[in-house]
Amino acid sequence: MARPNLDSMLLATTDPDRLHAWYAAVLDPRADDSMDGYRVLRFGTFHLLIDRRDDVGPVSADPSRMILNFDVDDARAVAARMDGAGTEWLAPLEDRGGSLFATAKDPDGNLVQIIQLSEEHRAEMEGGA
Repeated sequence: MARPNLDSMLLATTDPDRLHAWYAAVLDPRADDSMDGYRVLRFGTFHLLIDRRDDVGPVSADPSRMILNFDVDDARAVAARMDGAGTEWLAPLEDRGGSLFATAKDPDGNLVQIIQLSEEHRAEMEGGA
């Protein structure tokens, strides 16, 4: 039996057009499709599904419960696009031993972290250190 593979996440919102526009503009997905009423953004092999739901509030009630981590090639460019979109920062871009990290809030208040690992940190992670 094959082991499970985490393939996607459903992000519920009261305003899917606004949320979709933000993710598409600031994070440049590999694919951007509509399917059965969902907006489907593909980042690498992972799919972010955005759906309108009436049982959620307009702002995330507990944004620290889940953080979307995006591995990016150019954290400064992504942070600049987020700034241009009027994004609120929980933790602005900072250098942590050669790797760049920042935590932003999407339009619903969900936490989104951008990470640009240094070659050294990437090698450590891949080596299991």
